[in-house]
Amino acid sequence: MTGDRLRQAAKALNQGVSQRVEGGQAAAFQATLNAAARGDEDAFGALWRNLQPTLLNYLKVIAPDSAEDLSAETWLEVIRKLDRFQGDEPAFRSWVLTIARQQVVDWRRRSARRRTEPLSTGTPERAAPDWLSASVADTISGREALSLVTSLPPAQAEVVILRVIAGLNVAEVAAITGKTPSAVRMLSHRALRRLAQEVKATQSDG
Repeated sequence: MTGDRLRQAAKALNQGVSQRVEGGQAAAFQATLNAAARGDEDAFGALWRNLQPTLLNYLKVIAPDSAEDLSAETWLEVIRKLDRFQGDEPAFRSWVLTIARQQVVDWRRRSARRRTEPLSTGTPERAAPDWLSASVADTISGREALSLVTSLPPAQAEVVILRVIAGLNVAEVAAITGKTPSAVRMLSHRALRRLAQEVKATQSDG
């Protein structure tokens, strides 16, 4: 299916990072999480190394100019709240990305308050390229994948980064973005169709 091919094409974005904990690793994750919640720096470092690439890629899509700073703010908030979190590795990933999105919302509000001049019409909505057919799924690089995703309209780009790269399901994406599952599916379908067309056009030009 298209989603599976997209995951294959995006693997370079998160090389060496486990996207899901399976089998006996689930217990190891829980032990690491519990140790981190008790203040174990090595355990927290392990959580950071596992999720930071996905988090940073997500922030590069929804807030590219401040992704590094917002990543740091997200992890600070995670530290503050970690002892109250309960759940497995997929739930932890969803929780951290939810915190990240709220950091972006707060950052935008602060930025808006600091402005002393009226807002301009802003950056025009980015022309939406289109994504990966089967013929290019195995050839596009991770850097190219991220570049294509960030060229989408913001709502589509956010859904794609969460579904394809972060590996979240429709319900998890809906909870993070505040959209209905139907809206998430619609945005994902439109984005992937447009991206497939763009990749084909790029190959034709080359």
